Amino acid sequence: MSKTLTHLNARGEAHIVDIGDKAATKRRAVAQARIIAEAETVSAIMGGGLSKGDALAVARVAGIMAAKKTSELIPLCHPIALTKVVVNIEAENADAIRIEAIAETTGPTGVEMEALVAASTAALTLYDMAKAIDKAMVITNLMLVEKSGGKSGNFTRT
Repeated sequence: MSKTLTHLNARGEAHIVDIGDKAATKRRAVAQARIIAEAETVSAIMGGGLSKGDALAVARVAGIMAAKKTSELIPLCHPIALTKVVVNIEAENADAIRIEAIAETTGPTGVEMEALVAASTAALTLYDMAKAIDKAMVITNLMLVEKSGGKSGNFTRT
């Protein structure tokens, strides 16, 4: 398989990829991000101890909403009909939170960007909810963990 930049035309100009002739297949992507913070911050987020409210619930909803708006944020993404978006948030250890976003669709294009946007937006929302107590938080390790479906096949990060 040759590696080409599909969002560039023959003249090197950016364009949206024509997916009109692609087969609709079931597609799934999993992305993740991490927040590194003071142990007290992680405890406050995970335990619901923030003055702004339930940070976990707000971040989950923000991630889902962001996945649905990916094509409005990333210029060359197609608007797609998502069939499922899940955002999981868990304490990885005393000073880190792991955000996992799962996006699914049945269609002619993948959902990697939707999963990545969901994970990053959930992480940003947690930062916003807790910045009053810890401005030094770091959002890191945003990555595609796995994807399935489509012409390019499956991918699993090792």
